[in-house]
Amino acid sequence: MKQLGMQVEQFEDVRQIVITTGKGRYVFDAAEVAAMTMQGITTYQITGEPRFEAAALEIPDDDVRMVAEQAQVSLDAARDALQKTGGDIAEAIIHLTSHV
Repeated sequence: MKQLGMQVEQFEDVRQIVITTGKGRYVFDAAEVAAMTMQGITTYQITGEPRFEAAALEIPDDDVRMVAEQAQVSLDAARDALQKTGGDIAEAIIHLTSHV
């Protein structure tokens, strides 16, 4: 590999790798990690089985107020409906007004 200008480094004793995205975290426990450098660019390779941890849904206060006002319910009921509908304002309003 050195003849091709590629250097490979194996990381020892890796305990955990975490990749965080907008939707959650991919957690690799006891993963194998290698770094390959070619032409000045380093690429990392992770080998292992990740588990996915979903990110908590963040509901803006403005959305809660809008749903509460439109459905004529409390802020707590509006927030609960938004959580159940994945933050979809229209669905939350429909859910609240059809169950009254």
